[in-house]
Order: sequence, then C-alpha cells, then structure tokens
Amino acid sequence: MTSHQIMQLVYLGLLGAAIAGAFFVSNRNSLGKNLQQGAIWVLIFIGVIGVYGLWNDIARNVTSRQAIITNDQIAVPRSADGHYYLTLDVNDTPVRFVVDTGATQVVLAREDALRIGINANDLAFYGSAITANGIVRTAPVLLEKVALGPIIDRQLPAVVNGGEMDASLLGMTYLSRFDRIEIANGELVLSR
Repeated sequence: MTSHQIMQLVYLGLLGAAIAGAFFVSNRNSLGKNLQQGAIWVLIFIGVIGVYGLWNDIARNVTSRQAIITNDQIAVPRSADGHYYLTLDVNDTPVRFVVDTGATQVVLAREDALRIGINANDLAFYGSAITANGIVRTAPVLLEKVALGPIIDRQLPAVVNGGEMDASLLGMTYLSRFDRIEIANGELVLSR
C-alpha cells in the first residue's frame, strides 16, 4: 500500500469510529437491541459482497450447459469439476460417461454394466488395465448399440472394470471413431 492509501484507510477508520461512537451514545438505553440489528445488517452486507464476488462461479454451477448435438458434431461443455461428461444410450439405456482421452478403451463400471444387461458375475476377468489406482482386472464385452443423439455405433468393444469406479470412462475405442477431437474455449468438440 502507498502512503496515500494508508492515510485514506486511517481517515475512513476514524470517520467510521466517530459515526459508530455517536450512534452508541445516542442509543445507550437500547444498546442490546441496536447491537443485534447492527450485527444482522453487517451479516447481510458480507453476504451481498460474497455473492457478488462469487457470481461467476455460482452462475456457472446453477446454469449448467448441456451438450449440443448436431448431425455430425457434438460440443460438450466443461463441467465445474474440469471434466467433460456425455450420456450415451448403450443398448437403449442411458449411461453417463467421463470423456477420457487417456483411456485406451471404453470402460464400464460394474453398476453401469448391470444396468445395460451385463452381469459382471458371469464375466471372465482375464484382462488387465493400468490405472492411477494400480492394476485392475477387466472383462471384455461387446456393446450391441451405442447412440449419442443421431450418431449410432454398433458392436463397440468395451471392458467391464473388475474394481471400484465412480463413473464409466469413454475412452479411445469410441473417441477414435470421430474424425476430429478438439478442446477449445471450455468445450470439447467431436466431429465426424
């Protein structure tokens, strides 16, 4: 801070103290009630400042954008957690995927596999994958129909993860079916 700014701060502090002192002297008979009301106004003021300062973050979270799908292009907005999510109809059942260009394959969580009609208990987990959490066992499957809006793919190879997963991963076995993958201005754009 410059010396000029320090002097302004001191002046405002003294002015505020004088106003507060005059208020307390003139209202000494009902001081408890006035302090309570003053505290409420201070909290309201702090709340307004907080909302104003965080407005961009609040607006982004409250008004989450959806993927825009045309005949040959999908524009996916980045979510608040920094990831890109797509919901595809797998065997006519909606499954939410994290778009993962670092995943070689489409990887289904056990829960999602069960929802689309694949019982993980009946699968042979003879494959393996190296993940951030270490090596996990995988079982190969073939997804009969995968639809993303008007884009339909058939006989898509995938794996079911033998370990715990928070979400299914949309890896390169699906993403490589697109001619172009681009990330720009907070959007993932897939083009065919």
